[in-house]
Amino acid sequence: MRPDTPADHTTEAERLLRTAAQYPEDQEPLLLQAAAHLELSGDRPRATHLYDTLLSADPSQPHLIRALKAANLWEYGHEAEARAIIEGVRASGPLDAAPWEIVAETLESHDELESSEEIFSEAARLLMRSVKDVREVPHPTRSLLTSRHRVRRMLALPHDDWDTLADTLHTADVPLDELHDPKRLWSLGSSDPAELQAEITRLRSELGSYRTALSRPFPVAVLHWPEAELDELLASYPELESEYPTYRAHLTDIEASLRELAQAGTPNLGIVPATVPSYEAFAASEASSPANADLLPQYATTLAARGRALAWPPSRSAPCWCGSGRTYGECHGSE
Repeated sequence: MRPDTPADHTTEAERLLRTAAQYPEDQEPLLLQAAAHLELSGDRPRATHLYDTLLSADPSQPHLIRALKAANLWEYGHEAEARAIIEGVRASGPLDAAPWEIVAETLESHDELESSEEIFSEAARLLMRSVKDVREVPHPTRSLLTSRHRVRRMLALPHDDWDTLADTLHTADVPLDELHDPKRLWSLGSSDPAELQAEITRLRSELGSYRTALSRPFPVAVLHWPEAELDELLASYPELESEYPTYRAHLTDIEASLRELAQAGTPNLGIVPATVPSYEAFAASEASSPANADLLPQYATTLAARGRALAWPPSRSAPCWCGSGRTYGECHGSE
């Protein structure tokens, strides 16, 4: 069940903090999730403390953490400090879309639309330089272009090439121009049931896209046992042979399962590499035996929450997830 109340979010934050203490090597993604829940619970000073803790430990995503800290600070009255952090993130020119989008949306949420659009455009110029094929624009950059489209629509700016690209990449039923039309907000006050129903439909579509973006770091994950690990697993726990009859079948099942989930409309799919020691430790933490096949999906979910998942599908020119050394298009992506 998803947390819905401040108390639920506090409880979830405490659970994540305990998990971070248990798995210090995965502290960064777990503390980031805990900080998000603390913000939702209303405990913004404690969330700031977690961001500071992360920044003091040489994190892998310092720009993202600073952006999140700035957004959080502004929400509880520390505007000057938040602005200084935003300028620092901007000056550093991160090559990840997420920090740019967070600082631009922070400005947007405080009605500084011109500054927000300026940062969105600066980020687009930087991030799109490395994109050779618009069909393979990374998901975070797609999200940034969509958000930029929204702000430019609110400013009544004419479409440019990146707005057109955002429209092209948008897959929901309701076009971006409709979703981002400022005038549609007036229909929320309409007494016409048809207008209200149409607006509800549009809002549901927008909310669905927003939830997809938010859930991106926490994918639906499938386990991948490298061949040596799978051999060790089956030698130690032959009860699992029905789950993994052969290594080749294991690889085939992974790709087939992910494609089936994708065709069913499941977003944010991922693959997590598994190891026997890690799995045994997980089974021990659950007071169960590693031979219990019911633990396998739980183990996959836990690894994903710890930031171990690789997004699927990779681009056709990227290395295949199976570790064959071939590109995905030449390997499992060709099946």
